[in-house]
Amino acid sequence: MSTLSVVVVGYGDEPDLPACLAAIRGELAEGDDVVLVDNGVTALPDLTGVRLVTAPGNGGFADGCHLGADATAGDVLVFVNSDAVIGPGALDAIRSAVHDPGVGLATGLVVMADDPAVVNAAGNPVHFLGISWAGGFGEPSSRHQAPRDVASISGAFFAVRRTVWEQLGGLDRSYFLYHEDADLSLRCWLAGLRVVFTPTAVAEHAYTFAKNPDKMFLLERNRLVTVLTSYPTPLLRRVLPALLVTEPLLLVMAVAQGWAGPKLRSWVWLVRNATAIRARRQRIQAQGGSWELVASHLDSRIHQEVTSAPAAMAFLNSLLAGYWRLTGLQRV
Repeated sequence: MSTLSVVVVGYGDEPDLPACLAAIRGELAEGDDVVLVDNGVTALPDLTGVRLVTAPGNGGFADGCHLGADATAGDVLVFVNSDAVIGPGALDAIRSAVHDPGVGLATGLVVMADDPAVVNAAGNPVHFLGISWAGGFGEPSSRHQAPRDVASISGAFFAVRRTVWEQLGGLDRSYFLYHEDADLSLRCWLAGLRVVFTPTAVAEHAYTFAKNPDKMFLLERNRLVTVLTSYPTPLLRRVLPALLVTEPLLLVMAVAQGWAGPKLRSWVWLVRNATAIRARRQRIQAQGGSWELVASHLDSRIHQEVTSAPAAMAFLNSLLAGYWRLTGLQRV
């Protein structure tokens, strides 16, 4: 059996971290290990049976994941959010999912900690504009009991063989927070490896949705970086017209919802970092891959359930789906 290393990244107040680590320790097999990356935890819990890696500073979630992976030697890497508690058999289930050489990434069934019968994320969809959201959010977990391919993992709980992690370069440290799971997943599909949802690997997540200026900036910046760099040229050519039309519309929505500043900051960042963006694109696209495979896993409609949809969303979705049909790559 392959060995497994679990990585948990902690920062700030971590009320759920003791339960998170205790659940992991209880599921480890012989030869497995768990590491906590301290990105600035206010008060460390009992670390019996846990290796501690102290980061030189808070480099963000992706950087913490790399620090943890580099400090371990397991054949399979599993990443668990510090506010998530895995269920019985979860590690064995997600370990088994990535044994298939055709599978690159596996994500578990993430349910709400305060109501485990309700889904937090059952694999994440990705829209062709790069927008990603928690798949199945708010739905009964009983509806999500069949394994399937998904566009993206949920960063709250996922696994990857170390060889695939190294092949893909892991999560992009420059993203700092947000959308790095979608970017990694699309690059995995580009490499010809499947991304799968494994419902028997369950984790209860103490999830709360919050918006702040820094989060909105990172979400928008990282989404656009993914589209501009991880989309192969034939796909990017099809997406760019829709992107150029919808970006001003998103700015109008941002003004109405009070986050126009972060939206504008994302555009300014892209312009100022155009050289780095071109370099990232060249590096990713040099590896080749099937753009049709990536495109086939993108959605044509946005179905975000975490926040209330603007009144015009139904109309916008109709336009986006119609445009996607014109490309011949519709997937609703």
